[in-house]
Order: sequence, then structure tokens, then C-alpha cells
Amino acid sequence: MTPQLAERLTIHEQEAAMSLAADSDSSAGGSLVALPTQRRGLIQGGERTVPSLIRRERMHRRLLALADVLAATVSLVLVLTLLGSDQLGLATLAGMPLVVVVFKVAGLYDRDQLRLLHSTLDEAPLLVQLTGLYTLTVTILQPLLLNEGSLGRDQIAALWGVTFLAIVCGRMAARSVAGRTASVERCLVIGDFRRTDRIREKLASSRARAAVVATLPLADDDMAPIHDPQTLRSLVAELQVHRIVIAPTTTDTSDVIELIRVAKAAGARVSVLPRMLEVVGSTFTLEDVDGMTMLGVPAFGLARSSKLLKRAFDLAATSVGLLVVGLVIAAIALVIRLDSPGPVFFRQVRVGRDGRRFRIFKFRSMVIDADERKDELRELSEVGDGMFKISSDPRVTRVGALLRRTSLDELPQLFNVLRGEMSLVGPRPLVVDEDVLVLGLDRSRLHLTPGMTGPWQVLGARVPMQEMVGIDYLYVANWSLWLDVKLLLRTVRHVFRAGNV
Repeated sequence: MTPQLAERLTIHEQEAAMSLAADSDSSAGGSLVALPTQRRGLIQGGERTVPSLIRRERMHRRLLALADVLAATVSLVLVLTLLGSDQLGLATLAGMPLVVVVFKVAGLYDRDQLRLLHSTLDEAPLLVQLTGLYTLTVTILQPLLLNEGSLGRDQIAALWGVTFLAIVCGRMAARSVAGRTASVERCLVIGDFRRTDRIREKLASSRARAAVVATLPLADDDMAPIHDPQTLRSLVAELQVHRIVIAPTTTDTSDVIELIRVAKAAGARVSVLPRMLEVVGSTFTLEDVDGMTMLGVPAFGLARSSKLLKRAFDLAATSVGLLVVGLVIAAIALVIRLDSPGPVFFRQVRVGRDGRRFRIFKFRSMVIDADERKDELRELSEVGDGMFKISSDPRVTRVGALLRRTSLDELPQLFNVLRGEMSLVGPRPLVVDEDVLVLGLDRSRLHLTPGMTGPWQVLGARVPMQEMVGIDYLYVANWSLWLDVKLLLRTVRHVFRAGNV
């Protein structure tokens, strides 16, 4: 490492020690990995991938492959056994590993090395297609696969559904095991110090099994030291880096391209945080025009048909939800009346779609004079930027504390959804004095109906106003029905974890 580079490099000792301890615990034979300052166990010339990264990715792939084969096999056996008396041939069971080949061709064993956050839900649409292909293949080849009998329509439908659920659950379990046993992904972040600090905070608060062990803040004129491939190879080897995260600060694309090429050549995985995606989001398409790559950006907002689809989903899901939790709502209302004087419901003016105001319904979780006491507590707000949030709010009642911890105080908003004032998923509905702080193009978040939950809910942390506005903008820009379903599922998980249920 050159002295010039060493002066700029910041080692985050706590994260480095924690990730190395985890790597030590998961290494075969318990062999220790050297701390960054010890310079032992280096890769010769930094030309090969870090050994702990190879072990980590190999474990992920093998666990996923094992889970896929077991899920497909168990699903087929269960459906044929429980819904009929068909008998499988031994050749069928011997051929089940072909599922791994199909999934490999689809890229389902390689995508984790491209991502910091390994999410099975993101794979669900592709898994629906692949399990459908699996079911179709079994149906077509059933004369060869079954010793006796034939598949009926109920068995074919059940095989598709059961296989999909089994593979999703199996992959979740495999990733959970891998996350608990594999080493923490060690990251070197290169970019402006404000962005590197933000990346550290995000990774620390996310579900990603990753730690930033070092940061290299560089200004536009400081990129030369790491443009030498050998220099970066040595740095990757010395710090045992698994992934280099690049947050470009220069407007010179040639410098950024060169930095990416050098990072890839260093033997580490590479992630890039381009500023452009802060407004484009993830729903874009790439096309090749005679060797020139073009990025297609979708129009902002929803088409009329998409709005109708979203509204139909809201009505159907809310109707079912009210049938399921109707008795719970009645019980909570009774407990609130017995706990403290005042109304059962709390109604507050919020700003909705296109700036229209409406009254939001929530179970009352505070004392009746909560609004009068707000000004005296404003200096305790944990968010700032005009927003008001306190973790241990003294105005909260005993029952209210339980309702907030489990998010049950939000259930009456189902009535707002039925009335069309809210959606199940959408941008956060702000109170009037917070909404006036959202200016200019940031107000495009109001293009969609506000939601009971949204991307800000599943973060599980206090989100500053400016960041929340950006999150809402990207939600509107990237909307799809599957995105709503994913956010609902992640909200359920967040509620269970927060409520320790």
C-alpha cells in the first residue's frame, strides 16, 4: 500500500474485528484470519479471490441447491401420496437434481454474489415461472415418471402451488442458515466521506450480513492512487475485502469506469451506488443498440389501468382483512374504553393524494390532551426537519404502548382504505404542518394514494424527512402490484419482530 493511499484510508476497527471473529468461527478447523494490521495470510499479488469469500459463496450456493432439490422432491412425493395413489419410479427421484441445472441456467445461484441483501421474495416472480415449468415437465413426462396411475387436474394444480411454497420456504431457510454460519461480508467503500458514512449506517441497520471494514474518501482529483491495479489488489488482500462498494463522486465517467474495472480486477465483488438511480429507481430496462447500451426509464406515475388494479387489490384484501380482524378491533375498542377516559378512535387531518386532506382513523393510544402537550415536547423529537417522533412518548397510555409496539393502533385505517382515502401500501400520509415542508418536485410523492404501510415502514428506524421523501418518490416511480405484496409481507415481519410476537 502506498503512503498516499494509507493516509486517506480509514479502518473501522470494530466492524473489522466483528467480521473477522465471525469468519474465524465459521472457518474449517477454526483457523484464524489475520487482523488488517497483521498482514498475514495474504494472497500472492492479490491476483486471486479472497479465500473466505470463496468459502462464503460456495456455502450459499450449496445450501440453496440442497434446499431446491429437497423442496421439489418432497413436494412431488407429498402431492402424489396425499392426493392419489400414484407411485414414483426410482428414475424420477434420481433425476431430481436436474432442478439444480434449470435453476442454475436461470441464474438463481449466482445472483447472491451480486447483492448485499439476499432476499427470497425478490426471486418469487421467477420462482413462479420455474415451478410452473417444473410442473408442466412432470405432467408431460408422467408416463415415464410414474409406475402406476396418472396425474389429475387437482394434483397438477397442487404440485405447482406446493412446489412454489416449498422452494420459497426452503430458500429462506437456506439463506438463514448461511447467514448464521458464513462469515460476514467485508466491504471497502470508496467515495465521498458523507456517502461512505451513510453507507455504513445503512448496512449497520439493514438485514444485510455485511460490515464496512474500511472507507476510502476520495475527491475528484484524488482517484489516481487507486487506478493502479496492483495497489488495489494489495489493499483487498491486506484487508481481506469481499466487496468493494463504489459511490462515485466524480462527474468524469471515464474515471468511474476505470475505477470499476480496477476493482473487478482486484478479485473482490463490486457494487456501485450511482446517483442517477436515486431518481430512476430499479425498474428500468437495458437494451443493446449495435454495441451501445441504452437505459430505458419508465414514465413517472401509474397508468389508469394500474390505478384500477391497485384499487381492486386494496378492496379485496381489505374486505378479507376486516373479516379476519373484526373481533380483534372490537376487543381493542373495549380495552381502550376501560383503560383511560376519552374516545376509542383518534382522528387527525392528513394530506392525501393530490394534496386533498382527509381524516385518518387510528385507535387512541395517547391521553386526550396529547395535542396540547406537543409543543412542550417538541425539543425531544428524534427526527428533526419539522417531523415529530419520540420513542418513549410520555403521553402514551398503557394500552396505547402495546398497540403501538404491535402496530395494532393502525387497524382502523382499513376503513380509510375502504373509503378510498388511503391504500394498503403507499407513501406516508403526512400531517399538515409536515406536508408544507415538502416543496417542488418532491411533492410528486402525492401522485399515489397514501398507504397504511410503505417502504418507510419496513425500515424499522426513524427516517429523516428528506430521506423519507426520496423513498416515497422511488416507490411511486417503481410501483408494481408485486412490490405492494412484498411490502405487506415485510410489514408483517417487521411488526412481529418489533412486537416480539
